[in-house]
Amino acid sequence: MDKRKVRSYVLRAGRMSDGQKNARKQLASKYLLSFQVESKIDTSLIFGNNRPTYIEIGFGMGDTTISTAKSNPEHNYIGIEVHPPGVGRALRLIDEASLSNLKIIEHDAVEVAQHMFNQDSLSGIHIFFPDPWPKKRHHKRRLINNEFIRTLTALLMPSGYLHIATDWEQYADEILVTLQCNQNLKNSAIDFCERPSQRPTTKFERRGLKLGHKVWDIIFTKTQNS
Repeated sequence: MDKRKVRSYVLRAGRMSDGQKNARKQLASKYLLSFQVESKIDTSLIFGNNRPTYIEIGFGMGDTTISTAKSNPEHNYIGIEVHPPGVGRALRLIDEASLSNLKIIEHDAVEVAQHMFNQDSLSGIHIFFPDPWPKKRHHKRRLINNEFIRTLTALLMPSGYLHIATDWEQYADEILVTLQCNQNLKNSAIDFCERPSQRPTTKFERRGLKLGHKVWDIIFTKTQNS
């Protein structure tokens, strides 16, 4: 019998609003990219240009992704999320803002990274507040591990960056060590860095900061000769 694959997420039965359902039905063909294994994404065809492309893994309800795409029309963005309410809301926000530089993939980010992008094709990868799975028995579900980081590093262009943020200190330490162990990545700071101004703060993050929670930003770049 095949061993069940351990996933970094659980699809919760969150209720979709009527607006999210309608957006999912009416806008998917315009902004949603289908998961595919047979061929790689050609961003020049998808966006109609050769501008730098960035991906955000696990964008939640889409606030950070939408804000970033609005502020940087000279860049292309692809958001990856598995939870239908977040996908529906993001589709609606993209359409309301008439964003031509943002597309969505509704699928497991690990499989998307393994199959859908060419090596050395991405200028940056954002992973903001991945589920920390705080219970020790669930640590195996954490998204950030050596294998996944190797996969992501291969997708980055030389000098492309990987930016991860978390508000869970033990996870932050684990992520830092994982990235430090990758010889093809170089830390942009001594350990953690200051929050870059280009990373928008989410409602969840602002609420946590008011409660005294800390946030750790980690940015590594791909070395030129990797």
